[in-house]
Amino acid sequence: MILDTSYTNKANNELINDLVGRPYSIFEKLKLRGVGSKRMIIEQASPNFKPFLNSNSNINYANLELRPKGLLIRFNKGLQTFTWIIPFYHLTLFKINGSSIHAQGKFIHFKNNITFKENKNFFKKLIDRKLQFDKQYNFNL
Repeated sequence: MILDTSYTNKANNELINDLVGRPYSIFEKLKLRGVGSKRMIIEQASPNFKPFLNSNSNINYANLELRPKGLLIRFNKGLQTFTWIIPFYHLTLFKINGSSIHAQGKFIHFKNNITFKENKNFFKKLIDRKLQFDKQYNFNL
């Protein structure tokens, strides 16, 4: 689900909190040593994102925010800010020449450059949180 979050909207905040949980408190953020990533360059995105990304030669950036039950990906188009809400049960990560996040029939591939390498600890936290979330549901295959 992608929302226009350029302006604060009570309905959008409630929807985000229902899907991925309330933001971490300051104490929890300090304990986790941060819950946000540095901005990363979007190298490729699914065609579903075309209306939400800059279509001219501008570079598209995104940053990620960890929530208790999911992930928020924020990116800009001009002066508008869009947020892609991904609950953990939809999230799939691939690490192929950068990193690729897939969910809900969409994907974003981040470029493998220095900013991506600076976010290595964030991706480790993200994978750990997703594993903890999946562990509470005992899947016997």
